[in-house]
Amino acid sequence: MRPGLVYGQSLRRAGDRESSVSAKQAAEAGRMTGRDPRHLAGILLMCVAPVFFASLDTTGKLLAAAGVDPLMTTFMRYAVNVALVTAFLNPMTRPGVARSRRLPLQIVRSLLLFGSTAFNFLALGSLQLAETVSIQFAAPLTVALLAGPLLGEWSSRARLAAVAAGFLGVLIIVRPEALAAKPAMLFSLGAMLCYAVYVIVTRKLAAYDSTATTVFFTGLGGLAVMSPLLPWIWSAPASPRVWAMLAAVGLFGTTGHWLLTLAHARAPASLLAPFIYTQILWSVLLGYLVFGDVPGLWTVVGTGVIVASGLALLAEDSLRRRRVRRG
Repeated sequence: MRPGLVYGQSLRRAGDRESSVSAKQAAEAGRMTGRDPRHLAGILLMCVAPVFFASLDTTGKLLAAAGVDPLMTTFMRYAVNVALVTAFLNPMTRPGVARSRRLPLQIVRSLLLFGSTAFNFLALGSLQLAETVSIQFAAPLTVALLAGPLLGEWSSRARLAAVAAGFLGVLIIVRPEALAAKPAMLFSLGAMLCYAVYVIVTRKLAAYDSTATTVFFTGLGGLAVMSPLLPWIWSAPASPRVWAMLAAVGLFGTTGHWLLTLAHARAPASLLAPFIYTQILWSVLLGYLVFGDVPGLWTVVGTGVIVASGLALLAEDSLRRRRVRRG
């Protein structure tokens, strides 16, 4: 059924029960169908953010092709990010932002994101954009699996079935013969696992630190790890174009995450989550336009299984929340 049709029917039913349904409840019904202006703005922001993430991966792959060490690209990703974040969010502009109630956990979270970024840039040197992003989209499935032992959020049988199907999609992409031909898939798997645990730690930190504090610490771990290594990985960029691309990886990543933050401030995560999968479309398009890459059949099939499993998880979560609201 079309969203517009659902919306119209909801308004007609509200009019029929005007004596018993308040204007506030009718407005809430409109928001739940996705017609609330803030929700629409959130969806738009969520659709734009993956453009920057796909551009980040494209630029990282171009830098690898230009002979730039992936670890140097990782350093620039965090150097630019930290510079931009601290320009607006620092102890002077936001007193107390650097005080964490769980500092070791903030450090672990920052290092996990660094690991995910470094593994991804290492993978991009050999893999297609579509291959890396498809494997990364197994992260929500891994989060659902790990949330039980790490957070006490145990999955239902339906969720476990969706997770199992999603990992089958990963196995379709990372087949033994594909892994033998492209060992860099292990880097993508490492990036996915680091990111999944990063999400778990982020959710745990939400109970102790403010969002501003968590954002402040996000890039510091990666910068702290990479800075001592800089004398061994640094090589002067060959041209202004390479300098521009190194700066762009930080700009693309920071802008993408900023847009995600704005989107989640305007709409619920359950409404926004499906739109992050548009990154696959942008990755395939940029991979074809910039590198002439066409995803193989097994990559397409595996990606479809992973996306379908992720959407099934979202649907199951939505049904569970509705059951809870109804009591």
